[in-house]
Amino acid sequence: MRLGYVILYVPDVAASVAFYERAFGLVPRFVHESGQYAELETGGTALAFAEEVFVAQTCPGFRLNRRADAPSGFEVGLIAEDVAAAFARAVGAGALPVAEPVTKPWGQVVAYVRDGDGVLVELCSAMGG
Repeated sequence: MRLGYVILYVPDVAASVAFYERAFGLVPRFVHESGQYAELETGGTALAFAEEVFVAQTCPGFRLNRRADAPSGFEVGLIAEDVAAAFARAVGAGALPVAEPVTKPWGQVVAYVRDGDGVLVELCSAMGG
């Protein structure tokens, strides 16, 4: 098996994609003509967005991501060359700061923000690099 994509279910796909462009510099690699689904270019695995209605149909009781609520039990991890600059850019674009950049005992620099929909996003340096 291999990880093909991660989908974030959001209320407004276009707004979420625009936020990730501004905050993290990611660009769309596919946007469905309906506007209900889009993928961002992130390397080998796509980060995708789909309207919440899709998951609500197949998974009743699905917990929505909202900035006013505690973050869900997962994160999106984005590797950055300069974590401090990435953190500043994200916060400047409207991300909620969670944890400023720190160097972990194993040498990795890590910071956390929440995106426009409340999803936890880790900004980190590459491991072993």
